[in-house]
Order: sequence, then structure tokens, then C-alpha cells
Amino acid sequence: MRLRWSCILFAMALIPGISGASEFQLTSPTIKNKSTIGKAHIYDGFGCTGDNVSPELRWANPPKGTKSFAVTVYDPDAPTGSGWWHWVIYNIPEDITALAADAGRPGGPSAPQRSVQSMTDFGEPGYGGPCPPPGHKPHRYIFTVYALKVEQLSLKPATPAAMVGFYLQQNALAKASFTGLYSRK
Repeated sequence: MRLRWSCILFAMALIPGISGASEFQLTSPTIKNKSTIGKAHIYDGFGCTGDNVSPELRWANPPKGTKSFAVTVYDPDAPTGSGWWHWVIYNIPEDITALAADAGRPGGPSAPQRSVQSMTDFGEPGYGGPCPPPGHKPHRYIFTVYALKVEQLSLKPATPAAMVGFYLQQNALAKASFTGLYSRK
């Protein structure tokens, strides 16, 4: 009897590993977690001289019930008191699991059809790369993909990033992030 219970308990301990439920994840081939962001993705303006190309992003293992995705890039270290929104793109169809490099260029061919690029703190839609003030410690740029329970957010492209963020939090089934770093002298 004792052997039987030991076998049952052992089998129960293995069940979570057998279920195969993998964690929702976000990666980029050009920005590794906690590494320095390269010139290709740095803003071109405000004294910065980058190429301002949004990085390629890939996500895997979204939760069941996902109906769309959204991606944001946020700098919590910006000296504004409220951080800085560098990119907000939402209404990405549920069958899309990657954004090509330069998908953050409004009107460009790389953004998924039906997606919306909302207003950033640069005062315009689309990707705006890192450009912290000179002399600051490295800022953290948090890239996040949201798996949403709705097919689309009924928001206008001029909706501020913080308002979009509110709707993302209300409709998120899961989110996955990585952080890139950047500073300038």
C-alpha cells in the first residue's frame, strides 16, 4: 500500500511537467535581455544619431484564448516623473507571432495589416528609439508583448500611450518582456 501511494504522489508531481504548458516569451535577434541596444535601434534626433529602426521581435507560447497582440516599449528611467513611451502598436492579429525589423515605421510595409501605431511621447505614432539625456546611467527600455482577450482595441491612433496601456492591462491574458539598455556620454 505504501509503495502504491509513493507511486501516485510521484506521478502527481510529474504532471505539471508533462502538461507542456510553456511560458509566454518575447525575444529579439538583435537585442538580448539586459544588453546594450545597438545604433540601428537608437533614435535619430534630440542629439542622438541612430537609425531609429524598430527591432525584429518574436513571441512564442501565447495563452489559449488569445485574440490579438500589442507591443510596447517603455523607459521607466526617463527624467519626466512618468517615464517615456517609445512605441505602442496594437490590434496585431492573433496569427502573427513576430514583427519584422522596421515594423515601427508608420505607413511602412512591415507593420501587420489591421495594426494601429499609437501616439508616443515623441508626439507622433511609430517607433522612437532610445535617446536618454547625456550623462545618465543606462536607461532600461522594456519591450513587452501583450496577449489580449479581444480582437481589437477600439481606440484612435491619437490615443495617448498611457491610455492605451490602461486598455492593455484591462484586456491582457498574459504579457512577456525583455529589457534593453542604453546610455550616452
